[in-house]
Amino acid sequence: MSASAYFITGTDTEIGKTFVSCALLHCARNQGFRAAGLKPVAAGTEADGENEDVRQIRAASSIVLPPAQVNRYCFQAAIAPHLAAREEGRAIDFAAIAGDLAGARKQADFLIVEGAGGFRVPLGVDRSGRTQDSADLAVALGLPVIFVVGMRLGCINHSLLSIEAIAARRLQIAGWVANRIDPAMSRFAENLETLRQLIPAPLLGTIPHAPTGGAAGAAEYLQLPPAQR
Repeated sequence: MSASAYFITGTDTEIGKTFVSCALLHCARNQGFRAAGLKPVAAGTEADGENEDVRQIRAASSIVLPPAQVNRYCFQAAIAPHLAAREEGRAIDFAAIAGDLAGARKQADFLIVEGAGGFRVPLGVDRSGRTQDSADLAVALGLPVIFVVGMRLGCINHSLLSIEAIAARRLQIAGWVANRIDPAMSRFAENLETLRQLIPAPLLGTIPHAPTGGAAGAAEYLQLPPAQR
């Protein structure tokens, strides 16, 4: 049976998409699934030439995939992906990413494909010169979406605009995760309840700020999408 795979996006950059992706991988591992994550596009490398988000995803996976399959495009500068791609003279090929996903499906039961930044982050131009963004990549892969909400002031507006954009592309929203990135957020419970009422998908979990045990500990606060349970 083909692996269940999900596209991870969120309200913005720096709202914990990689952390939630890793927590979901640990959650799947805890249930006995062969779990792996892909981060097709990453910008910003460490001294060893590797991206830290990619490193975390590889560590959270229970199977080892070839590095290029996990991270097809890794740009050196920690800037917007379309700018980094232009500076390096490279074009992001969605067909190559789809091939990486197809190969990973043969080895895993549960797959996460983490997008870059928010849902509409530009990804430069393809080889034919057509502009493309993260939303186009999600459509090209055709995966159900797991939406990460960085719980802070303004997240309701960012969430609803993103959910609207996802729905407009006829992508299924498999679930969403509330990640408490601001421990001092006012009226947290009320904001969470508002999002529960307005997002037309199941809440897969609410992760507290800086949970004990990191991403592995955060897995305790999550459940997998209904199709995976």
